[in-house]
Amino acid sequence: MSDSHLSPGVSPVDIPIVFVDLETTGGSVGEHRITEVGVVEVVAGQVTRWCTLVDPQQTIPPFIQQLTGITNQMVQGAPTFDEIAPALLKRLEGKLFVAHNAAFDRGFLRAEFERAGFSFNPDVLCTVRLSRALFPAEKRHGLDALVERHALVPSDRHRALADADLIWQFWQQLPALVPQEVLDAQIDRLTRRHRLAGEITDELIDTAPAGHGVYAFYGENGVPIYVGRSVRVRQRVRAHLSGERRSAREQRMAQQIRRVEWRATGGELGALLVEAQWIAALRPAFNRVPRVTRHDPQSAPWPFEGVVLVEECDVSGGPSVLHLVDRWCYLGAAASLAEATALAREASEPPFELSTWRILQSRLERGLRVQPLDAFGATGIANVA
Repeated sequence: MSDSHLSPGVSPVDIPIVFVDLETTGGSVGEHRITEVGVVEVVAGQVTRWCTLVDPQQTIPPFIQQLTGITNQMVQGAPTFDEIAPALLKRLEGKLFVAHNAAFDRGFLRAEFERAGFSFNPDVLCTVRLSRALFPAEKRHGLDALVERHALVPSDRHRALADADLIWQFWQQLPALVPQEVLDAQIDRLTRRHRLAGEITDELIDTAPAGHGVYAFYGENGVPIYVGRSVRVRQRVRAHLSGERRSAREQRMAQQIRRVEWRATGGELGALLVEAQWIAALRPAFNRVPRVTRHDPQSAPWPFEGVVLVEECDVSGGPSVLHLVDRWCYLGAAASLAEATALAREASEPPFELSTWRILQSRLERGLRVQPLDAFGATGIANVA
């Protein structure tokens, strides 16, 4: 461990930072374990380097030993992760976590801390992504490429502290290579924040549907702000909160968000139907309310005997859902015939929904196949055409 001081104005951002690198027994967070942790900690102009071997309590494969130089004999007698966890968490907590291919390092540390009984949720910045954003003409952005391109000085390779120090060297060079406003903007854009807005955390977003669905943002006092749909809800919600905002309108909206809710819809048709209902019910400030013209009907004859079902299955591999519609009103979605029957019985007199009429009318004309609820048990159900 050694200490030094920063020169004034060297660091691109004036916040506490840790540059982190790990060595592990392999690439699977679930199966493999950490063998070495290296940290370069930069706080208020003070640089502290810290490193320790870790007993992974499993055998290090021969090719990993050859790559890192860390052998089974070297980690014998080293502390386990449980033993270093409290002190390491104190060192990392509250600082921007910077790593090369940061998802790997953060993922391993998060899993190890969880096994040790701690929660680890830092704001994260990946220097691979930062290098790509700042130097788009370059084809290679691995650590070896950065060493060659930026004349970094490695004290070793594939050892945790040495590689963490290379990331720190790269970071120090950036203000001389990129205009400050560009650098600050890219760091802000690429930082993956644990707390994204209000009570919305990165971990909460991880629970959003991976496939088709609808989401709604709310502001202070639960005021609806925006309703949207996506083929990848989780990715889209995260982009709203931490991605690049292309317009002033998107920036204003993101600043007001405090809460989010979502619903998986099974596919595009369900997403269209739910989105239209949510917009009509919530009237969010940042949505355009669909125009009603004098040519739009206030009611329309229902071409079926009663409730009809449309089965839809998300291409992401999720379970299929049954969409229920009655007299141009979307009643909701069910996972089974029993749920669908119960949902239909609970429904009151359905109002005519112009949005549902618009969505289904065009699809029925293009061959959308539906199945009467009463006939489902005998013949099954037809998929969306």
